[in-house]
Amino acid sequence: MSTPALEGRVAIVTGAGRGLGRAYALALGAAGARVVVNDLDGEAAEQTCELVRAQGGQASAVVSAVGSSEAAEGLVRVATEQYGRLDVMVTNAGVLRDRVLWKMSDEDFDVVIETHLRGTFTCARAAAIAMRAQGEGGRIIVVGSPAGQHGNFGQTNYAAAKAGIVAFARVWSLELARDRITVNAVIPTAWTQMTASIPAYAPLAALIEAGGTLPPLARTEHALGLAQECAPLVVFLASEAAAALSGQAIGIGGDRLTLYSHPAQLKVIDRSGGWDAEAIAQAWEAELAPLAQASGITLPALELDPSAR
Repeated sequence: MSTPALEGRVAIVTGAGRGLGRAYALALGAAGARVVVNDLDGEAAEQTCELVRAQGGQASAVVSAVGSSEAAEGLVRVATEQYGRLDVMVTNAGVLRDRVLWKMSDEDFDVVIETHLRGTFTCARAAAIAMRAQGEGGRIIVVGSPAGQHGNFGQTNYAAAKAGIVAFARVWSLELARDRITVNAVIPTAWTQMTASIPAYAPLAALIEAGGTLPPLARTEHALGLAQECAPLVVFLASEAAAALSGQAIGIGGDRLTLYSHPAQLKVIDRSGGWDAEAIAQAWEAELAPLAQASGITLPALELDPSAR
């Protein structure tokens, strides 16, 4: 199947100076979209633009920190003034401030929420206003994380923001359906500098550093691959092929594509007259406890052949 064409479309990608954001911008540009590249690092943003242009596309850099309404409106203004329209908003920008709960400062919490959660909100709102006025539909693609789906040690701020972002997609898919604006969440996993710093991946990092490749188990069960391997999902969601798809959380990484479920009731018990604490305890032990779910991201151990190349 050929890459869905995005000729004539205009896309904004936040946090596109490097990593996954750069991969999304390059893939959208290669598919024909004109791209507004946002990043706090102006040099990195311009490098991404140069890469888009080198493959025959058009791109403009906007240096700003996402979060404020002014920054979001500025991005949309650049898209509409320079390219005449806006069709795709990808809210990728993010930061990390990992700490366990009792060591997390207000600043650690606030900067992550400001960038991820508020930044997604303000950028999506500005995009929705522009797309509704345009009257031709549109695509809002927000970026979640496995941490937001499952929880992850030391990531109170990040996991809360990412879980909220997926909830945004569900709400906005309802609110914008009449305007033919779809909203979906991408849950990417990729081998990046951040991934390489995870202690459990130290042997894998050493293997990659020595010139080895990601083993099959890493590419499937751990859903690890290159950043650019996540980008086709963004191109698909931006295309007409995904016009009927909205409110979904879809994971991609390495060899694995995943559709996440919405939160669902595992079991319902009705008791005439209501519940007291003793009855709840009995029902929990007899019927609910076996259904309790574990928190956290659970992955199989990677047993690597140190001689693999």
